[in-house]
Amino acid sequence: MYDKLYIFDTTLRDGEQVPGCQLNTLEKIEVAKALDDLGVDIIEVGFPVSSPGDFNSIVEISKNITRPTLCALTRAVEKDIDVAADALHFAKNKRIHTGIGTSWYHITHKFGSNQEEILQRAVACVKYTKKYVEEVEFYAEDAGRTENEYLAKVVEAVIAVGATVVNVPDTTGYCTPAEYGAKIAFLMENVKNIHKAIISTHCHNDLGMATANTLSGILNGARQVEVTVNGIGERAGNTALEEVVMAVKCRKDIPVHTGIDTQKIYRTSRLVSTLMRMPVQPNKAIVGRNAFAHSSGIHQDGVLKNRESYEIIDPADVGINESSIVLTARSGRHALNHHLERIGYKLNPQELDEVYQKFLQLADRKKDISDDDLRVIAGTEQNERQRRVKLAYLQVVCGKSSIPMATVQLRIDGETCTATASGSGPVDASFNAIRQLIHRKVTLEEYLVQVITRGSDDMGKVHVQVENRGNIYYGFAANTDVVTASAEAFIDAISKIV
Repeated sequence: MYDKLYIFDTTLRDGEQVPGCQLNTLEKIEVAKALDDLGVDIIEVGFPVSSPGDFNSIVEISKNITRPTLCALTRAVEKDIDVAADALHFAKNKRIHTGIGTSWYHITHKFGSNQEEILQRAVACVKYTKKYVEEVEFYAEDAGRTENEYLAKVVEAVIAVGATVVNVPDTTGYCTPAEYGAKIAFLMENVKNIHKAIISTHCHNDLGMATANTLSGILNGARQVEVTVNGIGERAGNTALEEVVMAVKCRKDIPVHTGIDTQKIYRTSRLVSTLMRMPVQPNKAIVGRNAFAHSSGIHQDGVLKNRESYEIIDPADVGINESSIVLTARSGRHALNHHLERIGYKLNPQELDEVYQKFLQLADRKKDISDDDLRVIAGTEQNERQRRVKLAYLQVVCGKSSIPMATVQLRIDGETCTATASGSGPVDASFNAIRQLIHRKVTLEEYLVQVITRGSDDMGKVHVQVENRGNIYYGFAANTDVVTASAEAFIDAISKIV
């Protein structure tokens, strides 16, 4: 029987320490709700003594989140612990995370102290914290570079006075998976009261081994992992929540299970990326734009025949609709035919061969092949005059001191109608006005702007993907005015619905 692996998310604490990623209170509540919905067990909501803003955010999150345990970080300082307890006053399930550095580097250079004094401070801070909460987590900062014998002595002492979780952080990301796993194994074997606490991992990615170290920790007895969405965090980041959760789900030889609703991983990733203004790199595991994209002809053919030929994860398991078959000069006939059929063209083998040769010539000149490019190649380029919905007029007003507004006039089956709407920007305002006129619930799934030429008179090429009643529709347009191109692309997609 598999053990429960507790997911401790520190996106709102360690993740928010990234320069430029700070959130206001409302944004923090939104992220906390998403993490609650995702199914994380513990949310580290902040470091309350660090600022009044952090304190107030913890108070407000405590009023809005009731299922997961809410955890506040402190140093081994009584005032820190007092403030943390006060901040968690409204929390239904609460934990205080306190600790001190235990490596030679921290003891000598940071504290100017010695091992015995640090041990005494560790015990004292846990005892003091225990007055406020039952759940006390102790962190041995820089445990990755702490001698195992001394670390075991500290861990045994803090468990003896009430620590219910002991965090073994690789604070500098220095350990290798073998080293880190051996450290956890050493504690499991040499701390006589280890059964009274849960051992937790907290790995940083300075050498790119955070996820590997975390999995090694799990295999050697850790049953809590401290992670962040998208792997954000100090310096090179923390262990990525999505990577550990999906590794555990895919690998049946890792003897644990989580309570994470994996189908909500992708939308949580997008929310955190948007609110923290930190884009996810395209090749990021699990949630990157290219994580389920295939451009090699051999890979595309394999995936189209059987997804598992080149994918160990079903995209739907993380909340992504389907794999992406990207057309490039390396794509084969099977992939080309797949895209042609998707946009409505069924060709016989001879016709497909002819189109494929034209496709290769174009693919050698262009990085990306669009649906409209395929329509041109197939000899049936969509004619704007055939659209039932046409853009007759568009005017936008925006600026530093004004709310973006857009007035849109459409001709739908020959009838003219007009609407005005506001938005977060001129494109959003234009889309909102168009939505008013079509009277359909349309969700924008993807919006991409590309530059075709160079210079101040660049052509903006806009692709959109919209969803209506579970169906996906694509739109395309190009114009020197990106707002106009955006509206035209949105209308192009909507035309396929109505």
